[in-house]
Amino acid sequence: MKKPIKIVSISLLSIIAAAILIVGGYLLYVVFQYYRIVDNVELEVVSPVQTEIRAGEDYTVVSYNLGFGAYSPEYSFFMDEGVMNDGTNVVGKYAKGMNKADVEKNIIGQMTVAKEQAADFYFFQEVDVDADRSYHINMYARARNELSDYSSVYAENFHTAKLLYPFNDPIGKTASAGILTMSKYKIDKAVRRSFPLSKSLLDKLFDLDRCFSVQRLPISGSDKQLVMINLHMSAYDEGGTVRAKQLEMLNAVLAEERTAGNYVIAGGDFNHCLIADQFDSDEAAQNHFPSGQVTPDWVKSSVLHNAELAEGFRIVADSGVSTCRGADIPYTPGVNYTTVIDGFVVSDNVTVNFEHTVDTQYAYSDHNPVIMSFSLNG
Repeated sequence: MKKPIKIVSISLLSIIAAAILIVGGYLLYVVFQYYRIVDNVELEVVSPVQTEIRAGEDYTVVSYNLGFGAYSPEYSFFMDEGVMNDGTNVVGKYAKGMNKADVEKNIIGQMTVAKEQAADFYFFQEVDVDADRSYHINMYARARNELSDYSSVYAENFHTAKLLYPFNDPIGKTASAGILTMSKYKIDKAVRRSFPLSKSLLDKLFDLDRCFSVQRLPISGSDKQLVMINLHMSAYDEGGTVRAKQLEMLNAVLAEERTAGNYVIAGGDFNHCLIADQFDSDEAAQNHFPSGQVTPDWVKSSVLHNAELAEGFRIVADSGVSTCRGADIPYTPGVNYTTVIDGFVVSDNVTVNFEHTVDTQYAYSDHNPVIMSFSLNG
């Protein structure tokens, strides 16, 4: 009897040892494949146009988080968690788009909506180039093809090794959830700035390398510049501590540019509730839109006020229509938690003619696009 027991024991130990080697080897592969993208990298301006912007004329800019083409109304994301008003806990399902055809449909819809706005500038976020989660559809190339008479600046935001988590729908390899700026007017220079981030290993592997791109546009007949900043701040940040550090960095950049006399427009996905100053309390702003869910903790800890911005800057955001839905459950109007986290921050030498949200009913993304008309004070 001893010999069979010994054989079984050795076999089990061998299996365990092999499993440890495989798991350990995979973890080492993931860790060594990963690196944070360095700060202050100059970006290429592709297909540069030469027409210069002019003070006193009206222009429009659109910001739209494309959600890597995945967020159909039926879609929910595995990292999003929520609580229904009756106390039921809910969590999203998918890591990748539901299928390639659905991602294709969403990208086509997004570009149709964007083109309908006929804007002078576009700020896009979560634009994949080559990722398993978006079925290797090059969203950057699609946008350039659809808006072929615009110059473009692309900043890589996120990249991972092939992740096997979640086990029911592995997210796979990702490159690069970037931010894309498109312009009908001349861009002299653009740089990628890295936001401060969590130092947690898990956050490094599953959250974005958050960044913002700074585009410098010459103004005809002036020695000043229009500085356009396309940004995407952190979402999965318990307590809002990382976002506070990111805001501090952004404010330093805003203040420097305003001191230099430049015109500044920062826009994108702030991942902060942007409409609080339009209400009597933060709670009123957070609960402005009807919902069957309780206010998420990340919203409670991330409300942005004008008083928190660098001197001479203000928030421009529309409270008439929400810009972002909770993605812990598929979308049903009046059930998902919704709020306004997409908008703009502008310097006091920029006149805003209007800003509103384009109500797509979240048909192609978990965000609605926002559009702003502006002019530069002479």
